Amino acid sequence: MHEIITIVTTAGRPDELSMALAAFACKELGAPFEARNKRSIRKMSQELQAHVIVAGKHRYDYYAYGAQEPFFFHPNSAAFRLKRVARGEREPFLEAAQLQQGDTVLDCTLGLAADAMLAAYAVGATGHVVGLEANANVAFIVKQGMESYDTSELPLTACMRQIEVVQKEAVHYLQALPDQSFDVVYMDPMFEETIEEANNFQALRQAGEHMTLTNQWVMEAKRVARKRVVLKAYFRSEWFAHYHFQQYKRATAKFHYGVLELGST
Repeated sequence: MHEIITIVTTAGRPDELSMALAAFACKELGAPFEARNKRSIRKMSQELQAHVIVAGKHRYDYYAYGAQEPFFFHPNSAAFRLKRVARGEREPFLEAAQLQQGDTVLDCTLGLAADAMLAAYAVGATGHVVGLEANANVAFIVKQGMESYDTSELPLTACMRQIEVVQKEAVHYLQALPDQSFDVVYMDPMFEETIEEANNFQALRQAGEHMTLTNQWVMEAKRVARKRVVLKAYFRSEWFAHYHFQQYKRATAKFHYGVLELGST
């Protein structure tokens, strides 16, 4: 089987801006440019056996090879979750992470960055949030999306701009860090079970890397975290008990958070 490459193209009728955005994507990803020549994205992907990144006028779309829908950045659930927090309502992720102003957070599985944005809000301008994404194309889409997404909503904009995106596989990144480098390490692997209600994550599921929790991952996370390690998983997951996470159960939720406390806050 041929290796699946990544190519960059434009919308059907590109303007100067989309051509410039395409050139930028080619440079950042080391990917070749391919003119549309009136071809559909699906046809180009099949002909060239390639993932396709489309530079549009307002955003990048990523069509993973064989995917039915594009992956693109959108603040998604982060916007209304931040509004709830600002109103003083409960936020299960923040209750599990117990973040304080000035904390440092390592999100090992950035995805669409919703939890990282909540973390950025909680730690404030004096804190720091690093988000890891193993897939280079997904990392590019999310990083560029957070840097350029046009919104006047605060604190959403500030939270997006505050996150440092690193294209790296989680265990490899953790292995290179000194002990107790971050206050909190957060892990949200792709669920072992598919949650049907989470339709907005299907494009990410097709585009992103599928990782499972391992002994090495948990061991490295415990070494790097000063205060706690937080895990998000399917509510029936055996990971909570197997790795001795305190499971925060929620009666109506299909996923739960688990916490390993490592030190005083």
